[in-house]
This record gives sequence, C-alpha cells and structure tokens, in this order.
Amino acid sequence: MAKSVVDAAGEAGVCVVGGGVIGLTSAIVLAENGYRVRLLTRDAAGETTSAVAGALCWPYRIQPYDDAVRWSLRSFEVLAGLAERPAETGARMVAGTMVEVAAEPGADGLGAWYDAVPGMRPARPDELPEGYGSGRRARTPLVDMPTHLRYLERRLAAAGGVVERRVVTSLGEAGRGAGTVVNCSGLGARELVPDPQVYPVQGQLVIVENPGIDTWLATADSAAAETAYVLPQPFGVVLGGTARENAWSREPDPAVAEAIVARCARFFPALARARVLAHRVGLRPARPAVRLATERLPDGTRCVHNYGHGGAGVTVAWGCADEVLRLVREEFGTAQEPGPPASRP
Repeated sequence: MAKSVVDAAGEAGVCVVGGGVIGLTSAIVLAENGYRVRLLTRDAAGETTSAVAGALCWPYRIQPYDDAVRWSLRSFEVLAGLAERPAETGARMVAGTMVEVAAEPGADGLGAWYDAVPGMRPARPDELPEGYGSGRRARTPLVDMPTHLRYLERRLAAAGGVVERRVVTSLGEAGRGAGTVVNCSGLGARELVPDPQVYPVQGQLVIVENPGIDTWLATADSAAAETAYVLPQPFGVVLGGTARENAWSREPDPAVAEAIVARCARFFPALARARVLAHRVGLRPARPAVRLATERLPDGTRCVHNYGHGGAGVTVAWGCADEVLRLVREEFGTAQEPGPPASRP
C-alpha cells in the first residue's frame, strides 16, 4: 500500500507558526490536502494584525508584482466563492473605485491585475472624486475580518488541524519532531528567523457608524505615508489610514484619527458627522519582497517561509497558501493530486 501524505510527512506532520490570516490559510490548505497540521500562535486570531485589516482584496505595498498579482487572483477566486455565504465567512462582493494617483497609467505595476479581474474598467468622470482624473471601478471581495478569522478557525478544526497557543522562541524548537515547519510569523520573523529586512508599516484607522455608504473607495498611492480609504463593513465604516514605515506604536493618535476622518469626508461628506465607534492600529509585516521559499534549519528540519506580505496579507493569503502546499509536496516527493478547492466550506 502506498504511503499516505501524512506518512510521508512523518507522524508529527507539519507545524505552522503564526495564527494570522497567512498562517491560518496555509494551515487549512495543508490540512485539507491530507497533512497532519499543528498551528502554533502566541495570540488568538482575533488579536493578530489580521483582525484590524481593512481587508479589501487589492494588491497593496507588496513585491514582487508578478507573483503578487498571481497570488491575488487566486485569493480573489476563493473569496468570491466564500462571498456566497457572507454571514458565515465574512466575505462579500462590493463595488468600488480605486482612485489612481500614479504618475502615469501602469506605473503601479498592476496591469495584469487590472486585465484579469472580472468586470474591471476605467472609472467614469462622475465616479471619481473632484480633483482626480483617473481610477478603476470593480466589484471585489471586501472581508469582515473578525467574522472571517472565526470562519478560518472553524474550517481548520474541521480539517483536523490543531491550534496551540504559546510563544515560539525559535523555528527549530517549533519544528522539533515535525517533518516541516511553515513560518508564517509575520513581523515576528524579524527576530525569529532572524530577518532584519522585516519592518513594520503602521496602519491607523477609524471605525464610524455608517451614514448610508454602500460602495468602497480608496486612493492608490503605495508610496504615501498617509492614505485614504472608505470601506463599508457590517459593523460600521472603516476609514483609513496611515502607512508609516518603521513606526512601532500600537496606540491610536487622536490627531491622526481626526485627519483620517477629514480626508475621508472629502469623498463622503456625511462621514464628518458620523459617530466614532472605535480606533485601531495595526503593524503590517513588510519586507522589500515577500519571502516564500524553503531552507533547511540547522537540525535538518525543512522550513517553508511565508512572510513579508505588508498590507496585502488578506489579498494574497490563499494564493500563497497554494504555493506553500506546492513547496511542502516537493519536499515529501509526493505526486498526490490537489485536494478539494480551497473555497469549499
């Protein structure tokens, strides 16, 4: 009898480090394809950076562009499927406008994304805010992250994955007894690998009561420290934001919050009078380029790194998870056909 994937992986299977959206999706894809998966995380999913993400499916501050677009399109496909059950999964399909501020068309490197997203088209002048000359209109996944993270936890458990809450002090320690370690530690990779190329991009946002907004709007400037986006969610409207590199504070700045509301109110004036429900700050785990590759740890354990996604973690999560599965299969030398599609319940 041929060995199963779990047998090939060893009795301990695969250990995934990191309980945010990148770690959860990687663990799910592995577990649903026959691997015994144990996920180690310091924080509950609702306490990770993923929980405060704006969660618009759109490549943002992520390199390399070619890979990012490919990963994003796979995630688009999965999230669009999950959007058929929004109350359960937190994913919805919402129309909106990405206002372009690039110096010239195509300067953002996302031409392949624009060409591939179903229904993507140039925005008409009446769909653009005053003072802006171009943009893209599309119906894209927009994810309610608290609901989505709970869904991912349930899905991992249903696939047989086990979550263990504890601090991981080294990848070698985490992988002791495991056939493979998948490192989805995000900002923690700075110390855990260690990788000094990992740095935080601080994102502050404000959540307000929804005055009747049912479309999203964002400005596409990946180089700016201050951005503007308006994302209607079931729990309110998420207003952003900031993108401050190497800023480590997680405390909301009242002056910054006031400026965020003012920027967004230029697009939707009713936001200026909306009641503030909450303030949030998250540290996006950035890197000059995503590290999605394998290496051998000093003790011989195989490690698949999957970190450095910056502000695009939700957008690329499922595409990167498929890549993790491919790399793990290569290590075990299995020729098993892919399991059920990742968009299944």
